[in-house]
Amino acid sequence: MPTPKLNTQKPKLSIPIIDLSDPQSTVVDQIHHSASTLGFFQVINHGIPMKVMDHVLSSVKSFHELPETTRMQYYCRDMSHGAGYFTNFDLYESKAAHWRDSLQVRLGPTPPEWEYVPEVCRKALAEWDCEVVNLGEELMGMLSEGLGLERERLKDKSFMDSRNLSGHYYPYCPQPELTIGLKWHTDPGMLTVVLQNEIVGLQVKHGEDWIDVEPVPGGLVINIADMLQILSNDIYKSVEHRVLANPLREPRVSVPYFFGPSKVDTLYGPLPELVAPQKPAIYRQFTLADFMQRYFMEELQGKTVTNYFKVSNAEVTTLGKQVDHT
Repeated sequence: MPTPKLNTQKPKLSIPIIDLSDPQSTVVDQIHHSASTLGFFQVINHGIPMKVMDHVLSSVKSFHELPETTRMQYYCRDMSHGAGYFTNFDLYESKAAHWRDSLQVRLGPTPPEWEYVPEVCRKALAEWDCEVVNLGEELMGMLSEGLGLERERLKDKSFMDSRNLSGHYYPYCPQPELTIGLKWHTDPGMLTVVLQNEIVGLQVKHGEDWIDVEPVPGGLVINIADMLQILSNDIYKSVEHRVLANPLREPRVSVPYFFGPSKVDTLYGPLPELVAPQKPAIYRQFTLADFMQRYFMEELQGKTVTNYFKVSNAEVTTLGKQVDHT
């Protein structure tokens, strides 16, 4: 039986590009619209210098192009020291390996032991952490305003204190139609900020189509993650995305930065301000520990995690008992 080929057809729809230097009311409206429809957008004029962005990409690329014997000194699937280097985080559960290598660094709430982060990119990643924290807080403030909430509501540290980044390297693949760089999935946290080089590969699902996220000079890709979809009571959308295997000789480099909650025993669910008799809670409450256990059980299987926590038709949910994470 022949191996099925990946459908890489490119629809005309594009990911919105939002200029953060525009009037704030305009930016809030644009972010709200993008977050509640496609779940993805790009931002420009975000205040992070281009030289900082270039330094991060070049340092991550430099690490992945070190001699194999040097890189393998960092090979580790145990994140107890705050850093690891591997191919699949779910290697032993996944049915296939991705056509990429990844350096992962945990930045918060507990910082990494920096000596375990490769020296060639250590300084650049520490600087990137500082820059993206500020941008993430600004974006969450505007996402909160878009929901009609106080600006500080979603900037609460209980939603944002888990911070992780990955430095992905997608090398040339001789038969890209037969494999995948990263299979389709949604992100589990609150918000993801992606820095990428000029090589196309990231795609977002819209209906039955996959849309290329074209790299924009100086731009950063922003996507809504599962926990924010749940907290917003399905107003904001966490959308499936994937990365194609790279058909070019030049490697694709990307650095996604993930914001999320970290309190494992706190109960999460739709924010009470967004629940009403005419708009009942779509999700039941759960602990972060339960959520992440389900996420890792499902590997990277699209929307299965958010679907698992949806309220069934048989359940009755009262307004005053939605959440316990104020």
